[in-house]
Amino acid sequence: MSLHSSLRTGGSLVQKRSVLTRAERVAQLLAQKKMTQESKKALGLPKVRV
Repeated sequence: MSLHSSLRTGGSLVQKRSVLTRAERVAQLLAQKKMTQESKKALGLPKVRV
């Protein structure tokens, strides 16, 4: 019995994420030195390009 072509999960469904998680954003801001370790505020994080 074969699998229907619409149910296959190949490389065609994998897409690049366009949104970072909060932890990824904070790590990237710390690496770029736009944020310090002490100023980890919950709201109002600056935007980060992917």
